[in-house]
Order: sequence, then C-alpha cells, then structure tokens
Amino acid sequence: MGVFDDLVGQERAAVTLRRAADGAAEMLAGGPGGGMTHAWLFTGPPGSGREEAARAFAAALFCPDRGCGHCDMCHQVAIGSHPDLEVVRTEGLSYGIKETRQLILRAAGAPTLGRWRVVLFEGADRMPERASNALLKAIEEPPPKTVWLLCTPSPADLVITIRSRCRVVTLVTPPTAAVAHALVTRDNIPPDMAESVARATQGHLERARRLALDPEMRARREAVLSIPRSLTGLGECVTAAERLVDTAKKEAEAVSSALDEGEITEIRKIYGEGSSGKGLNKGLIRGGAGALKDLEKLQKSRATRTQRDVIDAALLDLVAFYRDVLAVQFGAPVELANEDRRADLDGLARSSAPEETLRRVDAIMHCRERLAANVNPQMAVEAMMISLRQPRL
Repeated sequence: MGVFDDLVGQERAAVTLRRAADGAAEMLAGGPGGGMTHAWLFTGPPGSGREEAARAFAAALFCPDRGCGHCDMCHQVAIGSHPDLEVVRTEGLSYGIKETRQLILRAAGAPTLGRWRVVLFEGADRMPERASNALLKAIEEPPPKTVWLLCTPSPADLVITIRSRCRVVTLVTPPTAAVAHALVTRDNIPPDMAESVARATQGHLERARRLALDPEMRARREAVLSIPRSLTGLGECVTAAERLVDTAKKEAEAVSSALDEGEITEIRKIYGEGSSGKGLNKGLIRGGAGALKDLEKLQKSRATRTQRDVIDAALLDLVAFYRDVLAVQFGAPVELANEDRRADLDGLARSSAPEETLRRVDAIMHCRERLAANVNPQMAVEAMMISLRQPRL
C-alpha cells in the first residue's frame, strides 16, 4: 500500500495528489512538472484528515517511488524525522509574527537530501494578520525547491492573498462505513463498536478511534448528551454549564501538567540553573529567566486552547444531537449520529417545533464563536444553556 491508500474516504483528493507527485518528479528531472506547484492549501471539516493528506503528499515528494509507503523516506516522514520536513503545530491560541519570521528563514534553506524542502503548517488559520502578511511574501517568492503545505478547515480561514496563491485540495467527511472499516482493520476494534463510534463522531477518524479505545471519553460524551433533557430550569442550566466548563478545565490541567514540568526542567537545565563552578556563565543563567517567562506564557496559552478545544468538542456533540432531533422532526431518511439515544431524540422532537431546534443549533454555534473571541467560558456556556432550555417533560 502507498501513502495515499491510507487516506480514508478521500479518493478524489488522492488522485489530485498522485498527479502532483508525478509532476514533481518530472520537475526534478528537468521536465514541465504539470500539476505541481509550490504552495498547497488542504481544507476540509474536522476529522477529514487534512494533516494526514498533507503528510502523505510530503512523503510522495521525498520518495523516489512517489509515496510507496515502505521506503526510508516514507518512514522518516511518518515518524517525523525527515530532515527536509518541518511540521508546524500551533500549540497556543495563535502563531505569532516572531515565530512566522523564524519559520520563513528556516524554509528558505536548501534541501538537505536534494529533492524538496517541505513546510507542513497545521492550523494555519491561527495566524494573526501580521503573521499572514509575512507568510504571503514567502509564498509569493519562494526558493526553487521549497513547498508550503497549509492546513485549514476552510479556504476562507486564510487571507485571500494567500489562498489565491495556493492550489486548494478539498477533503470531505469520510463515510461512516469507510471509518468503521479503518478502525476494524487498523486498530482491531470490534465491528459493532467501530460502526457505533464512526456514526457518533460523524466520520471523524481520530476522534472515533479515541472514543472506541478510551472509556473515560465515552463517559464524557454520554454526560454531554444527557444535557438537553436536563435543562428544565435556570438552576439546571447554570449547573450544566458549571459542570461542562469545570470538566474542560480539569482535562486541560491534566494535559498541561503532563507537559509543563518536563519543559520547565529542560529549560532550567539548558541555562545552567542549579550549577556551580568558576566556568559557569552567569549571564547565561540570567538569560534563562527570560526563556522561562516565554515558556510559561506559551504553556498558559496552550492550556487555554486545550480547555477551549475540549468545550468545543462537547458543543459539536450537542450540535449533532440537535441535528438528529431536526431529522426526526422532518422524518428525514438520514443516518442519525445518536441512534443509541433514540428515546431522547423522539421526546425532544415531539416537545418542540423545528424552528426551536434550529434556534438551539444557532445558540450553540454562537457560543463557539464567542469562545473563539475569548469570551469568558462560563458566561458563554451559561448563556447557551439558557437558550437550550427545554420545557419539563
């Protein structure tokens, strides 16, 4: 199997990328290189595999066989050790102008192994305007063998001047059957469980995998899906909001604590804290204070983003729930993400009109927008819960 065979439910995108890899090989041989360009934009909904597609394309660019999937080049890309591939992950809330300028300088270097130098930018939509303008200049006048692979949910997430200079690869939500098959064949997940989590996550492969393998994640999802029927009064709304935000905060703290301590220890070791002796550079130790301050700022931003991401995942589960309610209300012959909660869906469908269901979906989406705009999570979620309130059944 080649690297593009691992893309679940993305056959059309795979065809485009294979042709581009052929063009890249032609270009290296002095040919026209049809289909190949220096800047790519991978877009698609959450779980569609934007980063996986970009990584597969990077492997195909490095691989002499254009993505065989088993050579040293493909293996190095898969484990993240290829010297000419730089993967940018935005751990904090944004990727600033300083980091962007440093990235551009690194991307301008010649390839170590002679083929291409590839920058895979995950979450390119998190660049503020100044950083986007700096990146635009690099994309407008790239070095001959530098290739930019940008990943965003939608082309509109990037400024038009950047996306107009990129070739767009649009990925789609993988079918439930394709995700379930991948879980069964790759992770040995039982077929019934694989189909259930694939349907519940609406084609989000990685989330489906975690849901199948992590009992705590399944318990958190069940708690979220029990919220709609519990919202029968203002007190219940406030309690549900507190519980959701508190759960997200605890999960963010757990993730952060697992990373923060090791990073702080490493910084202190690099700058010689705790060392002694005549040869010790006192200026280096003092410089460590600034590096430690920068690290703490990054860690705080990462914790905030993690909390926001946990809440956002819960909100998407709620959107899927009310989408199912709407489907029941209209008798639409579509697959329900929450078929296992059919009794709740039927009860809410009977007790409200489709217009009210749409209003509740709008309230959830508005909450997502407010969280992205740095509104206090407790306030944003409380307001949403009140909008979701149901009559007592």
